[in-house]
Amino acid sequence: MWEELGLREFWQERLGVSREGTDWEHVLQLLSANRLIAPGSEWHLHRHWYAHSAMGDLLGEDDSLGAKDTLYRCLDLLLAHKQALFDHLSARWQDLFGAKFDVLLYDLTSTYFESDPPEEQDGKRRFGYSRDKRADCVQVVIALIVTPEGFPLAYEVLPGNTADKTTLGDFLKKIEDQYGKAQRIWIMDRGIPTEEVLSEMRKSQPPVYYLVGTPKGRLGHLEKDLAQRAWETVRQGVEVKLLAQEGELYVLAQSRDRVCKERAIRRRQLKKLWKRLKQLQTMKLSVKDLLLKLGEARGHYRAAWRLIDFELPEAESKSKESARFCFALNRKKLRDTRRREGRYLLRSNLCEKDPALLWRLYTLLTQIEEAFKNLKGDLAIRPIFHQLENRIEAHIFVAFLAYCLHVTLHHRLRQYAPGLTPRAVLEKFAAIQMLDAYFPTTDGRWLIFARYTQPEKDHRLLLAHLGLQLPPQSPPRITAKGDLLVNLSPKPLL
Repeated sequence: MWEELGLREFWQERLGVSREGTDWEHVLQLLSANRLIAPGSEWHLHRHWYAHSAMGDLLGEDDSLGAKDTLYRCLDLLLAHKQALFDHLSARWQDLFGAKFDVLLYDLTSTYFESDPPEEQDGKRRFGYSRDKRADCVQVVIALIVTPEGFPLAYEVLPGNTADKTTLGDFLKKIEDQYGKAQRIWIMDRGIPTEEVLSEMRKSQPPVYYLVGTPKGRLGHLEKDLAQRAWETVRQGVEVKLLAQEGELYVLAQSRDRVCKERAIRRRQLKKLWKRLKQLQTMKLSVKDLLLKLGEARGHYRAAWRLIDFELPEAESKSKESARFCFALNRKKLRDTRRREGRYLLRSNLCEKDPALLWRLYTLLTQIEEAFKNLKGDLAIRPIFHQLENRIEAHIFVAFLAYCLHVTLHHRLRQYAPGLTPRAVLEKFAAIQMLDAYFPTTDGRWLIFARYTQPEKDHRLLLAHLGLQLPPQSPPRITAKGDLLVNLSPKPLL
């Protein structure tokens, strides 16, 4: 896959070889393979993974390739070539898979640090809204653009306290500079675009189209007008209503499956909250303790809490008697909530498009959610342990490279083995081991054959379908007289 994406030539041209003879392209290939196959820190790669993998044999390198200083020095060389890499990969996505860039998905996520907060406040490690539910840790925000097929086009590392709505303008300019002006469609979740940016997108020449989710509060303002419209079926179980207004089209979508899911969640929460409130009514608590326990219940069942009215004791009360409170279900709020369950409002300037197409386009946002899932799951981008800002960004850069390899493998599998995931394939190929066979010579030396085990039938089938070939077996080597034999255990080829 590294060869297929043309990364060997790309990096050899830009990184070259050091004066000491270090091939930086090999070091970067090692870092990317480690992040893809068995993600861990550079320290873990240096102390454990490199010695127990076959990367040294495959690259024809010795132990110095995995030295920790070599790994860190390689990270320091990468960021200058970020934009050139984006351009190179975009061309490869087009050549290999016929990727198009007329529809773009944009979203943000955060990743946290296992380190002390920085003393300086001018870096990117900041406290902010954590998608990982780690508000106790400093973080950075990652903004990512992918195609509907999941091919990543660009990313940016932003300070951890960056508000989503402040990021879109810069990315619009970045993509325009990279690919030129065109009638692209940007698909985003609610909270990312501001009214000013949307207005600029409508006025642009040629116009920049968008399809975005809108906050539920906006649905209340349009509910009366939408109530007069008829439902249109766009697919089984999904209906929409259309409302044209001031050069935009609002699409109210209703999914039967989503209705059932949200209703079940709400009922479950309400049932648990009601049970907890009944328990608290039977307890003998001071006002302070009661309010603390109610606050805890509110934190656990926020959606259900909004449906209940309370009569609470005064917080400043000095009474020594047990605190009492009353609660009742707000049936009006419950009816409003039931009416809106399973519904979401979309907003677009694609006024002439088929509503079924708009709905299908919006569901493509699952692709960027899948990208974040793979970065945080399979590729284990979090937590970050680096403290130097350039190393932090280089760590994310290597994870981005590994994700590009992951996406390439995913698309190959979708063509030839759609039931397999990239992680399942890597685990299957891990059964192919590399081992050293030692034969003594008559003069006290050792003849060493580095050999990988023969692939099983399912391995050969996968290799054939994916168009991959195992490297040729290495030529034998011989030790000098009296050399010690070390590391005799077999190593995974991947």
